[in-house]
Amino acid sequence: MRYMHTMVRVTDLDAALAFYCAGLGLKEVRRIENPGGRYTLAFLCAPDDVAGAGAEAMAEMNAPMVELTYNWDPEDYGGGRNFGHLAYRVDDVYAVCERLRAGGVTINRPPRDGRMAFVRSPDGISVELIQQGEALAPAEPWASMPNTGVW
Repeated sequence: MRYMHTMVRVTDLDAALAFYCAGLGLKEVRRIENPGGRYTLAFLCAPDDVAGAGAEAMAEMNAPMVELTYNWDPEDYGGGRNFGHLAYRVDDVYAVCERLRAGGVTINRPPRDGRMAFVRSPDGISVELIQQGEALAPAEPWASMPNTGVW
């Protein structure tokens, strides 16, 4: 058995891609448009999961992925928190949080400990960011930043 992907339904594909790709730094590696089914699937990978992977590896979908499912007809998906969360190991949790914050994303649980943060996608999906290796030294503005909302 091998893990393939996690599917997340999104209501605005452009906003979701801005969050996951421009904000989190994931890479879109495959897209399927299905006019008959009236949906688009966008498959995303973390850069380290596809580093050095050739087209053959991507064709076989060897890397773990997030599948963004965009149904062309509007639907209300509700909270998203009941899903749980996605988790990504990052090289610098402070840098990722700063890039997301600069893009207008609320840092729901700041990385006060230099180890972990939580943010939410435009569709309310909770995303955990975990520092690679040892925790970073506490640093401002994160060390004194309060939690905002839920994650």
